[in-house]
Amino acid sequence: MAVSRLSTLFGTGPGGVLRRTLPAEPPGGSRMVRTLGLTQLTMIGIGAIIGAGIFSLAASVARDTAGPAVLVSFLVAGLASLFAAFAYAEFAGMVPRAGSSYTYCAAVLGELVGWIVGWDLLLEYTAIVAVVAIGMSGYVGFLLDGLGVHLPQWALGAPGTGAGHRVDLIAMLICLAVAWLLTRGTRTSARVETVLTIIKILIVLVVIVLGFTRLDPANLHPFAPFGVTGALTGASTVFFAVFGYDALSSAAEESVSARRHLPKAMLISLGVSMVLYVLACIVLTGMQHYSRLDPKSGFSSALRSVGFAGVANIVALGAIIGIVTVTFSFMMGAARIWYALGRDGLMPATFAALHPKRRIPHRATWGIGIIAAALAGLFPINTVAELTNIGVLLAFVLVSGAVLLLRYRKPGLRRGFRCPGMPVVPLCSIGFSIWLMSYLHWETWARLGGWLLLGLAVYAGYGYRRARRVRPGGSVELESLDAS
Repeated sequence: MAVSRLSTLFGTGPGGVLRRTLPAEPPGGSRMVRTLGLTQLTMIGIGAIIGAGIFSLAASVARDTAGPAVLVSFLVAGLASLFAAFAYAEFAGMVPRAGSSYTYCAAVLGELVGWIVGWDLLLEYTAIVAVVAIGMSGYVGFLLDGLGVHLPQWALGAPGTGAGHRVDLIAMLICLAVAWLLTRGTRTSARVETVLTIIKILIVLVVIVLGFTRLDPANLHPFAPFGVTGALTGASTVFFAVFGYDALSSAAEESVSARRHLPKAMLISLGVSMVLYVLACIVLTGMQHYSRLDPKSGFSSALRSVGFAGVANIVALGAIIGIVTVTFSFMMGAARIWYALGRDGLMPATFAALHPKRRIPHRATWGIGIIAAALAGLFPINTVAELTNIGVLLAFVLVSGAVLLLRYRKPGLRRGFRCPGMPVVPLCSIGFSIWLMSYLHWETWARLGGWLLLGLAVYAGYGYRRARRVRPGGSVELESLDAS
């Protein structure tokens, strides 16, 4: 009898936690408005990828972990991300619905796996927002100091980041300001995102051109002062800077021709961003010796050290603009995942409510903004950055496994994009992701484990029963993906 109950519980029938599910109809038949074309989607992707990785984390990793071999760190992370991007692109062209990898995994691997991924990414995306806000606050402080404006010591950083530090006030205000912008509506906020991303790209190009005129090859030696291990550890830390397309896929229900445009936008945004990352790493460590880099305002400080003090202020302003776009993209992604979980019954329906006029999940957006503000204000950047990486790498493993499984179980399903190199590419994605996860500290694994245990408790006590009221029945036929 007990075996039969366990078989039912872990089966694919109506009471099974592994039943395959597709998104529920939005409450009241309300839907988000499709306003995002290929250009806007690509800009959201680039906006999510290029930001704290160039303007803050590159200097921090170069100084403390990798030296000039931070270039290798980004290349390794980018290669791992590319393999996963192919898998995401196939799913985005097949299941163009909000929720990103939560929706993909629930449709192929079952409700429980989907919930674990969604719960995981809810934390990770929110933590990414906090990371980039912390990175931006360093550049805001750089500008304010240049203008003679000095904040009180208690407001300059999280506890443990400096003498007298109690809270990173600027980072908290950034999170809340971006939440306000996102609640203005998708069309309005996407236009702002596009303009800011173009400005950011131009500033990065200016930095690269000027940096090459002051490049000192002596600064690049020794190239790997912390050894190969340092470069690989750096890759596991900077990884969060090269997977913005994941957040992009969460906007599927607001995309025009999502099956065609989402895969293209993902791959274009990753390609453009990696070229800029490689060039930026070369000029950063070539202008100033890695040991003297400022982890909070790396490029501005390096430019000032080689005689470009005026340009340094412009770059600081560009960094602020650039990091706003990252915060925008990931907060948008986190809010859409929360919306999807509420829509499907796994979390309270209030988070699936759309603004009556702007048709955006405003409650979920403000919730993410407030939680991100708390993380940004109270925790140091490296702690939060590692927390984001392990969760997204876990999602990459599951998504790559799901696309591999589905390709061979249902090869005839309509796909807007087909992952090349089957089965090598998804297997490489899985292998790279697990390998990078192995370089993260045990404390990061413990935090992830604690969060996932809490998520299982929420699912058992709330989501399991309510999801069956919202979406009754057993597993969907995978062929119904063609109608989604």
